[in-house]
Amino acid sequence: MKTLFTLALVGLFSISASANENLKDGSASAVKANFKKVNVLLKESLGQAQVEILDQKGVNLHSLSIDNINEDKVIPYNLESLPAGTYQVRISSDSEEVLYKVNTFERAVSNDGVSLKAHGSILDKNTIRLSVYGLLNSGVQVDMRSENDDSLIHTELLDTSESFNKDFILNGIEAEDVYFEITDNLGRTRVVHL
Repeated sequence: MKTLFTLALVGLFSISASANENLKDGSASAVKANFKKVNVLLKESLGQAQVEILDQKGVNLHSLSIDNINEDKVIPYNLESLPAGTYQVRISSDSEEVLYKVNTFERAVSNDGVSLKAHGSILDKNTIRLSVYGLLNSGVQVDMRSENDDSLIHTELLDTSESFNKDFILNGIEAEDVYFEITDNLGRTRVVHL
């Protein structure tokens, strides 16, 4: 949870930093789109502002009034429920009215939207159960490696397109000292640490 919170903060700061780079003409606002996420930056110099999201024809889809902008603000919009395309963001204040055009697009989904998933469970100190899901074609490479130096301990090519569970019994090494690297025949890879 702590890592997730840290990543969210880093993301917010990087969005703010990249939005500030878009302030080329001295404007007190900027807009940036990434796939179907749109971030609106409002500089504190605006004081108050009206933000509107418009479709290609200028029809208002959303409106937000913000009073007392006393610090730079990033306002995120999620347009996932709308079709990909060109949208407009109108920002109005006492000092300016700016109309931005943003293009949203779908995130590419690879391999028919099915992702390769893998999970490992320690059954006892010398036995590991590996579960793999989301295979689309036959052929999956399973490499067992050392946590200490990444050296290859065991490799196996399984000729299956079905989800599977496989127990690995270890001799002379304990379960927490290994990890798995799984690669399917489409090149999708998952790493499983125990």
